[in-house]
Amino acid sequence: MTMPQRATYNARPVQSGPRPVARPVSAASVARPVGAPHPAAAPVNRQAPMQPQRAAVTFLTVAEVAAMMRVSKMTVYRLVHGGELSAVRVGRSFRVPERAVQDYLRDAYTDIA
Repeated sequence: MTMPQRATYNARPVQSGPRPVARPVSAASVARPVGAPHPAAAPVNRQAPMQPQRAAVTFLTVAEVAAMMRVSKMTVYRLVHGGELSAVRVGRSFRVPERAVQDYLRDAYTDIA
């Protein structure tokens, strides 16, 4: 007694040759027309207040701080969680400003008599 064979089903017919490519769309055909600016949007002769320039901040990873201080990463995490070392949370990790590490090390020195 033989088993009946199943019919095979191809979802897509096999095509030979290169696949068709959609024609390119120009930006001009998609762009919306821009109307005349509203009179209230015209600039007034006022000078914008000067923004103070921010100093560039260099952030370090916990591993970099640990290598710099020659301690373990867990020690750095304890300092961050204890509030002794400031840090910024980025996602699930911490970034420590380089200036915060320098300040912590400067303040951590103790005089031994």
